[in-house]
Amino acid sequence: MLPDEGQILLIMNANTVLYIIAGILIIDFALERILSYLNANHQQKKLPDELTDIYDQEKYSKSLNYFQANHSFETISASFSFILMLAMILTGAFGKLDYVLRSRINDPILVALCFFGILFLISDLINIPFSLYRNFVIEDKFGFNKMTLKVFLFDKIKSYILTAIVGGVILYILLYLITNIGANFWLWFWLVISAFLLLVNMFYTSLIVPIFNKLVPLPAGDLRDKIEEYSRKINFPLDNIFVIDGSKRSSKANAYFSGIGSKKKIVLFDTLISNHTQEELVAVLAHEVGHFKKKHILTGFILSITQIGFMLFLLSLFVYNPFLSKALGAGENAIHINLIAFGILYTPISHLTGIFMNIISRKNEYEADKYAATTYNGATLQSALKKLSGNSLSNLTPHPAYVFMHYSHPPLLQRLKALRKLISEV
Repeated sequence: MLPDEGQILLIMNANTVLYIIAGILIIDFALERILSYLNANHQQKKLPDELTDIYDQEKYSKSLNYFQANHSFETISASFSFILMLAMILTGAFGKLDYVLRSRINDPILVALCFFGILFLISDLINIPFSLYRNFVIEDKFGFNKMTLKVFLFDKIKSYILTAIVGGVILYILLYLITNIGANFWLWFWLVISAFLLLVNMFYTSLIVPIFNKLVPLPAGDLRDKIEEYSRKINFPLDNIFVIDGSKRSSKANAYFSGIGSKKKIVLFDTLISNHTQEELVAVLAHEVGHFKKKHILTGFILSITQIGFMLFLLSLFVYNPFLSKALGAGENAIHINLIAFGILYTPISHLTGIFMNIISRKNEYEADKYAATTYNGATLQSALKKLSGNSLSNLTPHPAYVFMHYSHPPLLQRLKALRKLISEV
């Protein structure tokens, strides 16, 4: 018996969607490999003159070896993920899993929750060997890893519980709205996710970070005195200054600003404090304050919410389309499979929005550097940035194309050049 015209059209359209999805995956993988290759071959064997006061040639060679080890590992792990994803799409594995779940569960939302739960668990279990190798081989070899297997295991358990609770609730709300509201679901979910992100932004350091790390207020002493003196100078309340035990997992250092309004907090890694002078720490803190003073945090939040709204609007145009489910091997329309298909189809747009956000972020970093240099000390900030880079063996000479696509911060040498110009003008 020959299929009727409607069935032929459905098959043709589903096949077209399948080819587009596979094509996007292949092109995206090829683009990333090309960028990675360009980046790997852009390394300079000779130490840049600007960093001779932080690096010696031996340490610089170590940084090149660290980069190469990560590049090789990333190539293998990315290739594995690409082959696995392409195989699942071409074999209809998503549709087969959907069929098994539908034969046992009647509620469509519960089917979707189980579907994503199984995929998340399988994906994470597959990635555990890669995470172990990265932390306990590469990071350990170059002296960065401070994590024990016990910490790694407990981190996994905590992340599973957190994902199941928070991710499960958010996913349930999305599925409920898609199923019951119709095409305008995106407006309602946009409100929900915006409120959720606002709460996360306000309470992340207070509620989420303590699950994984210990936070303590910066104790009284010379460092706090210097910080408070600077805060009075710029008329900025810095009551909520915390130290986080980053050394529990890595010797790499960092600092960040979180929260909105009275909930704002500045967090300094203990590794940052142990590796820098008090003046350098104040300079790093001044940079973080610069982000707040220049409203980078607020504008970044607004841009992120706008980007999410745009994505959700596009999702509303695709999520009910049965061709997406058919393309990934489902026998009937399945919202959860349509979500996966849309996620892949959205990849090119995601790259474009990502590039835009990175351009804004790099501009913001220059502005925060300028704020720190003009309100505190540009030379001290230069010294702090050099130490941060040197202690983390960061890539000093990334390829411009790779920076354009992926870097949220300008490369170190460009930041130092901008600061040097600023200092000379003062």
